[in-house]
Amino acid sequence: MKKQQVTIIGGGPSGLIAAEILAGNGFSVTIYDRKPSVGRKFLMAGRGGLNLTHSEVLVDFKKKYNTKSQEFIGSLLDRFTPDDLRNWCHELGEETFIGSSGRIFPKTFKASPLLRAWLRKLEILNVQFKLQRNWRGWDEEGRLIFTDQNGIDEFISSDYTLLSLGGASWPNLGSDGSWVKLLQEKNIPVSPLRPANCGFTVNWSDIFKEKFSGQPLKSIGLSFGEHNIKGEVMISSNGIEGGAVYALSSYLRNSLETGDLTTLTIDLKPAMSQQEIIDRLQKSPRRKQSFTTYLQKSLGLNSLAINLLREANPKVSELTDRKLAQTIKSIPVELMATFPIERAISSAGGVQLDNIDQNMMIKDLTGVFVAGEMLDWEAPTGGYLLQACFATGIAAAKGIINYAKSD
Repeated sequence: MKKQQVTIIGGGPSGLIAAEILAGNGFSVTIYDRKPSVGRKFLMAGRGGLNLTHSEVLVDFKKKYNTKSQEFIGSLLDRFTPDDLRNWCHELGEETFIGSSGRIFPKTFKASPLLRAWLRKLEILNVQFKLQRNWRGWDEEGRLIFTDQNGIDEFISSDYTLLSLGGASWPNLGSDGSWVKLLQEKNIPVSPLRPANCGFTVNWSDIFKEKFSGQPLKSIGLSFGEHNIKGEVMISSNGIEGGAVYALSSYLRNSLETGDLTTLTIDLKPAMSQQEIIDRLQKSPRRKQSFTTYLQKSLGLNSLAINLLREANPKVSELTDRKLAQTIKSIPVELMATFPIERAISSAGGVQLDNIDQNMMIKDLTGVFVAGEMLDWEAPTGGYLLQACFATGIAAAKGIINYAKSD
Protein backbone atom coordinates (compact mmCIF):
# COMPACT_ATOMS: atom_id res chain seq x y z
CA MET A 1 0.00 0.00 0.00
CA LYS A 2 1.38 3.37 -1.02
CA LYS A 3 2.25 5.69 1.82
CA GLN A 4 0.21 8.86 2.10
CA GLN A 5 2.17 11.94 1.10
CA VAL A 6 2.56 14.98 3.34
CA THR A 7 4.21 18.15 2.07
CA ILE A 8 5.49 20.45 4.81
CA ILE A 9 6.33 23.98 3.73
CA GLY A 10 8.81 25.58 6.13
CA GLY A 11 11.75 24.00 7.94
CA GLY A 12 11.48 25.70 11.30
CA PRO A 13 10.76 23.94 14.64
CA SER A 14 7.03 23.45 14.03
CA GLY A 15 7.61 21.94 10.60
CA LEU A 16 10.50 19.73 11.71
CA ILE A 17 8.70 18.32 14.76
CA ALA A 18 5.60 17.64 12.67
CA ALA A 19 7.76 15.79 10.14
CA GLU A 20 9.21 13.66 12.92
CA ILE A 21 5.75 12.67 14.21
CA LEU A 22 4.31 12.01 10.75
CA ALA A 23 7.27 10.02 9.43
CA GLY A 24 7.24 7.97 12.61
CA ASN A 25 3.61 7.13 11.90
CA GLY A 26 4.13 5.81 8.39
CA PHE A 27 3.64 8.90 6.24
CA SER A 28 5.95 9.90 3.41
CA VAL A 29 7.12 13.38 4.33
CA THR A 30 8.88 16.02 2.27
CA ILE A 31 9.92 19.39 3.71
CA TYR A 32 10.25 22.33 1.34
CA ASP A 33 12.15 25.44 2.41
CA ARG A 34 13.18 28.57 0.53
CA LYS A 35 16.66 28.66 2.12
CA PRO A 36 19.67 26.37 1.48
CA SER A 37 19.31 24.87 4.96
CA VAL A 38 16.58 24.45 7.57
CA GLY A 39 16.29 25.72 11.15
CA ARG A 40 17.98 29.05 10.49
CA LYS A 41 15.92 31.08 12.95
CA PHE A 42 16.26 28.24 15.47
CA LEU A 43 20.04 28.56 15.18
CA MET A 44 19.82 32.34 15.49
CA ALA A 45 17.81 31.94 18.70
CA GLY A 46 20.63 29.82 20.08
CA ARG A 47 23.37 32.39 19.58
CA GLY A 48 22.84 33.82 23.04
CA GLY A 49 21.89 30.47 24.59
CA LEU A 50 18.93 28.50 23.29
CA ASN A 51 15.98 29.27 25.61
CA LEU A 52 13.77 26.26 24.86
CA THR A 53 11.00 26.71 27.39
CA HIS A 54 10.30 27.73 31.01
CA SER A 55 10.00 25.83 34.27
CA GLU A 56 7.11 27.73 35.86
CA VAL A 57 3.91 25.84 36.67
CA LEU A 58 1.76 25.25 33.61
CA VAL A 59 -1.19 27.35 34.78
CA ASP A 60 1.10 30.40 34.96
CA PHE A 61 2.90 29.42 31.77
CA LYS A 62 -0.37 29.56 29.82
CA LYS A 63 -1.07 33.09 31.03
CA LYS A 64 1.92 34.42 29.10
CA TYR A 65 0.05 34.11 25.79
CA ASN A 66 -2.09 36.98 24.58
CA THR A 67 -5.70 36.88 25.73
CA LYS A 68 -7.32 35.83 22.46
CA SER A 69 -5.02 32.83 22.05
CA GLN A 70 -4.70 31.64 25.66
CA GLU A 71 -7.42 29.01 25.47
CA PHE A 72 -6.27 27.74 22.07
CA ILE A 73 -2.56 27.54 22.92
CA GLY A 74 -3.30 26.39 26.46
CA SER A 75 -5.14 23.30 25.21
CA LEU A 76 -2.12 22.40 23.05
CA LEU A 77 0.27 22.87 25.96
CA ASP A 78 -1.76 20.36 27.95
CA ARG A 79 -0.86 17.83 25.25
CA PHE A 80 2.79 18.86 24.89
CA THR A 81 4.13 20.39 28.08
CA PRO A 82 7.50 21.97 28.88
CA ASP A 83 8.48 18.67 30.52
CA ASP A 84 7.61 16.87 27.30
CA LEU A 85 9.90 19.22 25.40
CA ARG A 86 12.73 18.54 27.84
CA ASN A 87 12.21 14.78 27.50
CA TRP A 88 12.30 15.10 23.72
CA CYS A 89 15.66 16.88 23.97
CA HIS A 90 17.00 14.18 26.28
CA GLU A 91 15.96 11.49 23.79
CA LEU A 92 18.07 13.28 21.18
CA GLY A 93 21.02 13.17 23.57
CA GLU A 94 20.84 16.81 24.63
CA GLU A 95 20.42 17.28 28.37
CA THR A 96 18.75 20.46 29.65
CA PHE A 97 18.98 22.57 32.79
CA ILE A 98 16.94 25.25 34.55
CA GLY A 99 18.64 28.63 34.75
CA SER A 100 18.40 31.03 37.68
CA SER A 101 15.51 32.84 35.99
CA GLY A 102 13.53 29.62 35.58
CA ARG A 103 14.27 29.45 31.87
CA ILE A 104 15.27 26.10 30.41
CA PHE A 105 18.34 25.65 28.17
CA PRO A 106 20.30 22.76 26.66
CA LYS A 107 23.43 22.09 28.72
CA THR A 108 25.55 22.92 25.68
CA PHE A 109 23.79 26.31 25.68
CA LYS A 110 23.70 26.03 21.87
CA ALA A 111 21.15 25.19 19.19
CA SER A 112 23.50 23.58 16.67
CA PRO A 113 24.16 20.23 18.49
CA LEU A 114 20.43 19.77 19.06
CA LEU A 115 19.58 20.60 15.44
CA ARG A 116 22.25 18.20 14.14
CA ALA A 117 20.89 15.35 16.27
CA TRP A 118 17.35 16.21 15.17
CA LEU A 119 18.23 16.17 11.48
CA ARG A 120 19.99 12.82 11.89
CA LYS A 121 16.80 11.41 13.34
CA LEU A 122 14.73 12.82 10.48
CA GLU A 123 17.17 11.27 8.00
CA ILE A 124 16.73 7.88 9.68
CA LEU A 125 12.95 8.35 9.35
CA ASN A 126 13.43 9.02 5.60
CA VAL A 127 12.14 12.57 5.72
CA GLN A 128 13.06 14.22 2.43
CA PHE A 129 14.25 17.82 2.07
CA LYS A 130 13.85 20.01 -0.98
CA LEU A 131 15.63 23.28 -0.34
CA GLN A 132 15.84 26.60 -2.13
CA ARG A 133 12.24 26.17 -3.22
CA ASN A 134 9.97 29.19 -2.98
CA TRP A 135 6.29 28.38 -2.47
CA ARG A 136 4.00 30.35 -4.78
CA GLY A 137 0.57 28.95 -3.90
CA TRP A 138 -1.62 26.53 -5.84
CA ASP A 139 -2.39 26.06 -9.52
CA GLU A 140 -5.89 25.57 -10.95
CA GLU A 141 -5.68 21.84 -10.35
CA GLY A 142 -4.87 22.32 -6.66
CA ARG A 143 -1.22 21.39 -7.00
CA LEU A 144 1.40 23.22 -4.93
CA ILE A 145 3.67 25.49 -6.99
CA PHE A 146 7.35 25.83 -6.06
CA THR A 147 10.04 27.75 -7.89
CA ASP A 148 13.63 26.59 -7.49
CA GLN A 149 16.82 28.69 -7.45
CA ASN A 150 17.01 28.50 -11.24
CA GLY A 151 13.51 29.92 -11.71
CA ILE A 152 12.06 26.56 -12.73
CA ASP A 153 8.56 25.76 -11.50
CA GLU A 154 7.62 22.47 -9.87
CA PHE A 155 4.01 21.33 -9.46
CA ILE A 156 3.47 19.01 -6.50
CA SER A 157 0.44 16.89 -5.71
CA SER A 158 0.16 15.82 -2.08
CA ASP A 159 -2.41 14.08 0.09
CA TYR A 160 -1.96 16.64 2.86
CA THR A 161 -0.12 19.93 3.22
CA LEU A 162 1.22 21.50 6.39
CA LEU A 163 2.00 25.22 6.22
CA SER A 164 4.73 26.18 8.66
CA LEU A 165 6.26 29.27 7.11
CA GLY A 166 6.70 31.41 10.23
CA GLY A 167 5.78 35.05 10.72
CA ALA A 168 7.58 38.07 9.26
CA SER A 169 10.44 38.79 11.66
CA TRP A 170 14.04 38.13 10.57
CA PRO A 171 13.05 37.73 6.87
CA ASN A 172 16.68 37.12 5.89
CA LEU A 173 16.37 33.78 7.71
CA GLY A 174 13.46 32.71 5.54
CA SER A 175 10.12 33.86 6.97
CA ASP A 176 9.01 37.07 5.32
CA GLY A 177 5.22 36.80 5.55
CA SER A 178 4.78 36.51 1.77
CA TRP A 179 2.36 33.64 2.41
CA VAL A 180 -0.25 36.12 3.69
CA LYS A 181 -1.20 37.19 0.16
CA LEU A 182 -1.43 33.56 -0.99
CA LEU A 183 -3.94 32.71 1.73
CA GLN A 184 -5.91 35.92 1.30
CA GLU A 185 -6.31 35.02 -2.38
CA LYS A 186 -8.07 31.89 -1.09
CA ASN A 187 -10.28 34.10 1.14
CA ILE A 188 -8.66 32.81 4.34
CA PRO A 189 -8.90 35.47 7.09
CA VAL A 190 -5.44 36.54 8.22
CA SER A 191 -4.81 39.15 10.93
CA PRO A 192 -2.15 41.67 9.85
CA LEU A 193 1.40 40.69 10.82
CA ARG A 194 2.86 43.13 13.31
CA PRO A 195 6.14 43.33 15.24
CA ALA A 196 6.22 41.57 18.62
CA ASN A 197 9.01 41.49 21.20
CA CYS A 198 10.33 44.58 19.53
CA GLY A 199 12.01 47.88 20.29
CA PHE A 200 10.55 51.38 19.92
CA THR A 201 11.76 54.62 18.41
CA VAL A 202 12.49 57.56 20.69
CA ASN A 203 13.53 61.05 19.66
CA TRP A 204 16.72 61.17 21.70
CA SER A 205 18.79 64.33 21.56
CA ASP A 206 21.85 64.12 19.32
CA ILE A 207 24.21 64.40 22.27
CA PHE A 208 22.48 61.60 24.22
CA LYS A 209 22.30 59.08 21.38
CA GLU A 210 25.84 59.78 20.18
CA LYS A 211 27.24 59.17 23.65
CA PHE A 212 25.08 56.30 24.89
CA SER A 213 23.90 54.35 21.86
CA GLY A 214 24.61 50.66 22.39
CA GLN A 215 24.83 50.91 26.17
CA PRO A 216 22.62 48.92 28.58
CA LEU A 217 20.65 50.37 31.45
CA LYS A 218 20.58 47.62 34.05
CA SER A 219 18.53 46.79 37.16
CA ILE A 220 15.72 49.19 36.33
CA GLY A 221 11.93 49.00 36.41
CA LEU A 222 9.60 49.74 33.52
CA SER A 223 5.92 50.49 33.70
CA PHE A 224 3.12 51.21 31.30
CA GLY A 225 -0.39 51.54 32.67
CA GLU A 226 -0.96 48.66 35.08
CA HIS A 227 1.93 46.63 33.68
CA ASN A 228 5.30 46.59 35.46
CA ILE A 229 8.52 44.70 34.93
CA LYS A 230 12.08 44.72 36.23
CA GLY A 231 15.10 44.06 34.04
CA GLU A 232 17.34 45.93 31.68
CA VAL A 233 17.05 47.88 28.45
CA MET A 234 19.40 48.85 25.66
CA ILE A 235 19.69 52.38 24.36
CA SER A 236 20.02 52.53 20.58
CA SER A 237 20.63 55.46 18.27
CA ASN A 238 16.95 55.66 17.40
CA GLY A 239 15.20 54.25 20.42
CA ILE A 240 15.01 51.70 23.18
CA GLU A 241 14.92 47.90 23.20
CA GLY A 242 15.93 44.91 25.33
CA GLY A 243 14.27 42.24 27.43
CA ALA A 244 12.24 44.48 29.71
CA VAL A 245 10.92 46.48 26.74
CA TYR A 246 10.02 43.29 24.88
CA ALA A 247 7.95 42.11 27.84
CA LEU A 248 5.75 45.19 27.54
CA SER A 249 5.90 45.50 23.76
CA SER A 250 2.42 44.18 22.96
CA TYR A 251 0.78 46.76 25.24
CA LEU A 252 2.98 49.56 23.92
CA ARG A 253 2.39 48.58 20.28
CA ASN A 254 -1.38 48.36 20.78
CA SER A 255 -1.39 51.82 22.34
CA LEU A 256 0.57 53.29 19.45
CA GLU A 257 -1.82 51.68 16.97
CA THR A 258 -4.76 53.52 18.54
CA GLY A 259 -2.95 56.82 18.07
CA ASP A 260 -2.65 57.44 21.81
CA LEU A 261 0.31 59.21 23.37
CA THR A 262 2.44 56.28 24.53
CA THR A 263 4.82 56.98 27.38
CA LEU A 264 7.04 54.31 28.93
CA THR A 265 8.08 55.06 32.51
CA ILE A 266 11.54 54.12 33.80
CA ASP A 267 12.33 53.62 37.48
CA LEU A 268 16.10 53.85 38.00
CA LYS A 269 15.87 52.44 41.54
CA PRO A 270 13.02 49.90 41.64
CA ALA A 271 14.34 48.30 44.85
CA MET A 272 14.09 51.61 46.73
CA SER A 273 11.06 53.63 47.74
CA GLN A 274 10.85 57.33 47.00
CA GLN A 275 11.38 58.11 50.66
CA GLU A 276 14.47 55.90 50.83
CA ILE A 277 15.93 57.83 47.91
CA ILE A 278 15.18 61.14 49.63
CA ASP A 279 16.87 59.86 52.80
CA ARG A 280 19.97 58.84 50.84
CA LEU A 281 20.14 62.22 49.14
CA GLN A 282 19.80 64.09 52.41
CA LYS A 283 22.30 61.85 54.17
CA SER A 284 24.97 62.96 51.71
CA PRO A 285 24.37 66.68 51.00
CA ARG A 286 25.53 67.92 47.65
CA ARG A 287 27.42 70.99 48.77
CA LYS A 288 30.12 71.71 46.16
CA GLN A 289 29.91 68.34 44.42
CA SER A 290 28.89 68.23 40.78
CA PHE A 291 25.43 66.84 40.13
CA THR A 292 26.96 63.72 38.57
CA THR A 293 29.28 63.05 41.51
CA TYR A 294 26.44 63.71 43.94
CA LEU A 295 24.19 61.04 42.37
CA GLN A 296 27.03 58.59 41.87
CA LYS A 297 28.02 58.75 45.55
CA SER A 298 24.56 58.93 47.12
CA LEU A 299 22.67 56.48 44.87
CA GLY A 300 25.28 54.67 42.77
CA LEU A 301 23.79 55.93 39.49
CA ASN A 302 26.05 55.64 36.47
CA SER A 303 26.63 58.17 33.71
CA LEU A 304 23.90 56.74 31.44
CA ALA A 305 21.26 56.89 34.17
CA ILE A 306 22.21 60.43 35.14
CA ASN A 307 22.12 61.64 31.54
CA LEU A 308 18.76 59.96 31.05
CA LEU A 309 17.49 62.14 33.90
CA ARG A 310 18.87 65.17 32.08
CA GLU A 311 17.28 63.98 28.82
CA ALA A 312 13.88 63.94 30.54
CA ASN A 313 14.41 67.25 32.35
CA PRO A 314 17.34 69.52 31.38
CA LYS A 315 16.90 71.36 34.71
CA VAL A 316 16.91 68.19 36.84
CA SER A 317 19.98 69.37 38.77
CA GLU A 318 17.92 72.29 40.13
CA LEU A 319 15.16 70.11 41.61
CA THR A 320 14.56 69.69 45.32
CA ASP A 321 15.43 66.32 46.83
CA ARG A 322 11.77 65.29 46.80
CA LYS A 323 11.22 66.27 43.16
CA LEU A 324 14.51 64.62 42.19
CA ALA A 325 13.46 61.39 43.92
CA GLN A 326 10.14 61.50 42.07
CA THR A 327 11.96 61.87 38.76
CA ILE A 328 14.39 59.04 39.52
CA LYS A 329 11.40 56.77 40.22
CA SER A 330 9.44 57.91 37.19
CA ILE A 331 11.30 59.01 34.05
CA PRO A 332 8.88 59.47 31.14
CA VAL A 333 10.06 58.27 27.73
CA GLU A 334 7.71 59.06 24.87
CA LEU A 335 7.62 56.35 22.21
CA MET A 336 7.03 57.27 18.59
CA ALA A 337 6.66 53.91 16.78
CA THR A 338 7.69 50.28 16.86
CA PHE A 339 10.93 49.23 15.27
CA PRO A 340 10.32 47.61 11.85
CA ILE A 341 8.98 44.05 11.91
CA GLU A 342 12.23 42.92 10.26
CA ARG A 343 14.04 43.75 13.52
CA ALA A 344 11.48 42.16 15.83
CA ILE A 345 12.19 38.90 17.61
CA SER A 346 8.77 37.57 16.63
CA SER A 347 5.55 38.74 15.01
CA ALA A 348 1.91 38.92 16.04
CA GLY A 349 -1.03 38.23 13.76
CA GLY A 350 -1.54 35.42 11.30
CA VAL A 351 -4.18 32.86 10.38
CA GLN A 352 -7.15 33.59 12.63
CA LEU A 353 -7.72 30.85 15.18
CA ASP A 354 -11.47 30.55 14.67
CA ASN A 355 -10.69 29.40 11.12
CA ILE A 356 -8.70 26.40 12.39
CA ASP A 357 -10.52 23.17 13.26
CA GLN A 358 -9.72 20.62 15.98
CA ASN A 359 -7.16 18.96 13.70
CA MET A 360 -5.31 22.23 12.99
CA MET A 361 -6.74 22.20 9.46
CA ILE A 362 -7.83 25.43 7.80
CA LYS A 363 -11.61 25.08 7.66
CA ASP A 364 -11.96 26.40 4.11
CA LEU A 365 -8.91 24.56 2.71
CA THR A 366 -9.50 20.84 2.92
CA GLY A 367 -6.31 18.92 3.60
CA VAL A 368 -4.28 22.05 4.41
CA PHE A 369 -3.03 22.34 7.99
CA VAL A 370 -1.10 25.11 9.70
CA ALA A 371 1.33 25.40 12.62
CA GLY A 372 3.82 27.69 14.31
CA GLU A 373 4.09 31.45 14.05
CA MET A 374 1.73 31.56 11.05
CA LEU A 375 -1.11 31.29 13.57
CA ASP A 376 -2.52 34.36 15.30
CA TRP A 377 -0.95 34.09 18.76
CA GLU A 378 1.60 36.14 20.64
CA ALA A 379 3.91 35.54 23.59
CA PRO A 380 6.92 37.15 25.25
CA THR A 381 10.45 35.77 25.11
CA GLY A 382 11.49 33.37 27.84
CA GLY A 383 10.78 30.03 26.19
CA TYR A 384 7.13 30.68 25.42
CA LEU A 385 7.71 31.20 21.69
CA LEU A 386 9.54 27.95 21.01
CA GLN A 387 7.26 25.93 23.29
CA ALA A 388 4.20 27.03 21.32
CA CYS A 389 5.91 26.36 17.98
CA PHE A 390 6.65 22.79 19.07
CA ALA A 391 3.17 22.31 20.54
CA THR A 392 1.37 23.56 17.42
CA GLY A 393 3.60 21.47 15.16
CA ILE A 394 2.85 18.31 17.13
CA ALA A 395 -0.86 19.14 17.22
CA ALA A 396 -0.89 19.61 13.44
CA ALA A 397 0.91 16.31 12.86
CA LYS A 398 -1.53 14.46 15.09
CA GLY A 399 -4.37 16.32 13.38
CA ILE A 400 -3.20 15.03 10.00
CA ILE A 401 -3.01 11.51 11.40
CA ASN A 402 -6.53 11.77 12.81
CA TYR A 403 -7.91 13.31 9.63
CA ALA A 404 -6.25 10.66 7.46
CA LYS A 405 -7.99 7.92 9.45
CA SER A 406 -11.38 9.46 8.76
CA ASP A 407 -10.68 10.65 5.21
